[in-house]
Amino acid sequence: MSETPLEWLALARGTHDRVADRRRDDAWVARRWADQRSRVLVVEGGRAPVAFDPTPRLAFVPPARAPEGERYLLGVDERGVAHFAVAAPPPTVEGAEPADLRRVGALLDDLESGLMAHAVALRNWHDTHRFCPRCGAPTEIASAGHVRVCTRDDSQHFPRVDPAVIMLVRDDDDRVLLARGPQWPQDRRSILAGFVEPGESLEQAVEREVFEEVGVRVHDIRYVGSQPWPLPQSLMVGYFARAASGQELRPDPEEIRDAAWYSRDELREAVERGDLVSPGPLSIAAQMITRWYGGPLPRQAEFR
Repeated sequence: MSETPLEWLALARGTHDRVADRRRDDAWVARRWADQRSRVLVVEGGRAPVAFDPTPRLAFVPPARAPEGERYLLGVDERGVAHFAVAAPPPTVEGAEPADLRRVGALLDDLESGLMAHAVALRNWHDTHRFCPRCGAPTEIASAGHVRVCTRDDSQHFPRVDPAVIMLVRDDDDRVLLARGPQWPQDRRSILAGFVEPGESLEQAVEREVFEEVGVRVHDIRYVGSQPWPLPQSLMVGYFARAASGQELRPDPEEIRDAAWYSRDELREAVERGDLVSPGPLSIAAQMITRWYGGPLPRQAEFR
């Protein structure tokens, strides 16, 4: 099995130019907003209008039809067309319906998947950073939606991203370790994951999280890819890791309901029987399992 970086990740396909150098150029941003070629995506609660005929695509509106709300400059596409997001209830768009990132993130094309992930991530951050963490005063939007500034002390606050490691652990027999979280359905299984702690490297987080969650020591930790997970504000960093065979699995009951090792045949049979549902194509977990397995699993369902 190759340990080169993963080639396809649903939410890591964005192709828009984020034009970070233009965010503080108020005149340029205003001209682009006034340009009726520009496109606006209206987002609320992680959802945006999506048309599904014949294939899923975002239902943008021109600036003149956009509702009132905070505006975020997302960037420009390869044709130079500017794309914005507006934080507001999605408008009624003929042939479209509100859909969330879990539902359509893997189905949109590269440009639109990246635009929606960007817009949802910004909206989620703004919703939880209305007040200054230093003094408690209200904050105001700046830099075309990529900064909030305190109205009292002028401190600047930038979008927060929480790094999390996600790891596919294999033993000496090349079996994969899958586990079920306490709140998951009986048939749901995935690989292990956890947030990086302060003062910790990504590799240290992999070692710690695996040991804390199932009592297994790992080594030979190899990076394989990353993707944003703005649900609400994470960055998932993927690793493969090795574990010596014979270690007892000791799941932490607060984190893991049960865990087990699976050979490829055992995993395939469990999926075919309906005993196990693996993560769907939106998650990096699905792509990591697919890499280890050697191809798509049978009956691979969408992870909702």
